[in-house]
Amino acid sequence: MVSAKEYLNSKHKEIIDLETMLTSHIAIAPEGEGDGESEKVNALEKWLKEKGFTDIERYEAPDSRVSSGSRPSLVATIAGKDDSSRIWVIAHTDVVPVGDLKLWNSDPWKVIEKDGKLYGRGVEDDQQGLCSGVFAALYYLENKITPAHTIKLLFAADEENGSEYGVIWLLHQKKLFRKEDFILIPDGGDSEGRTIEVAEKNILWLQVKVLGKQTHGSMPDSGANACLAACDLSLRLHNLEKVFDKKDNLFSPNYSTFQPTKRAKNVDSINIIPGEDNLCFDCRILPCYSLDQVLAQIDKVCHEVEKEYGVKISYETPQKSESPATPVSAPVAQKLAAALKAAHGIDAEFIGIGGGTVGAELRREGFDAVVWSTLDNMCHQPNEYCVIDNLIKDAITLIEFFK
Repeated sequence: MVSAKEYLNSKHKEIIDLETMLTSHIAIAPEGEGDGESEKVNALEKWLKEKGFTDIERYEAPDSRVSSGSRPSLVATIAGKDDSSRIWVIAHTDVVPVGDLKLWNSDPWKVIEKDGKLYGRGVEDDQQGLCSGVFAALYYLENKITPAHTIKLLFAADEENGSEYGVIWLLHQKKLFRKEDFILIPDGGDSEGRTIEVAEKNILWLQVKVLGKQTHGSMPDSGANACLAACDLSLRLHNLEKVFDKKDNLFSPNYSTFQPTKRAKNVDSINIIPGEDNLCFDCRILPCYSLDQVLAQIDKVCHEVEKEYGVKISYETPQKSESPATPVSAPVAQKLAAALKAAHGIDAEFIGIGGGTVGAELRREGFDAVVWSTLDNMCHQPNEYCVIDNLIKDAITLIEFFK
């Protein structure tokens, strides 16, 4: 029988073709002014059927903001000898916008192969994980090998904007998972493929509105400068890193972060003191602190700024997530560590991350999940790339993991 490495090396062109096809179908959420994942998922479903996948289920989360009216997720299944504990590989089909197009060296929606890398939006995040899972499953399908456990490939929608129309919707509307299942998410890792993520920082996004009173730039006493208040508020919120100051070396960085990010346009002229200012924060908080604790401190800071500057402050939390860790001793963590050792001689290292994955949503519902891949971590960057050898290496690991 052909080895996993020989099989995957023979699929080199097909891997590139799949990456190319997926990238050409833009799958951006409405939050990024896109039309969702339907076009991409339709193409993927057609491709899977042509490759011999016969058990494919489609789940449509209603979303009136997109032209199709829904956000589709797919589950492709290969029946195994044991169906009591299935093996899931969960990859997401949506991608983020390209950002500043001038920073790209090529068209983000057309894959370029150069020096063993594939360049294009989504090729690493998360099409590398998607493709590695697909081709590992195809190894069993095309070689007519019945895996030890039933294999479930989940291609989920809406991961980049909080999974409300993806994994969260599936968890609440469909009973797909069992507590005995092995759940792997190939959506984070390191360049050696050594680290297995078992925990995530709590995530808190803030959209803050500061309302003051607009006035002429030469007469600040006749108004209430929303921009000035917002600047002070931004620094005070950032300084919450000194309040929630515990360290945990499971994570890198090992502390809670409160970072200002997006800032909206306010006025059109330099000589106008704005009466409204809008700013955003991305906070990644160690699990030892609850989000209720953090929000109470944020409210206190907002009230202090309101009093000092004579403004009104309100905020929304477009993403708010906290979850327990997967124990290192959990069967899925140990099974993946054993697969890495058997396939590549790698001794796994268990870590926590500041980024957010669907792992948090699963853990919150009581399902043990791990996040792993071999990545250069080019996600969301201009000139995003996937190392082809990393994709093949990950597929070899998954073939071992499926045993």
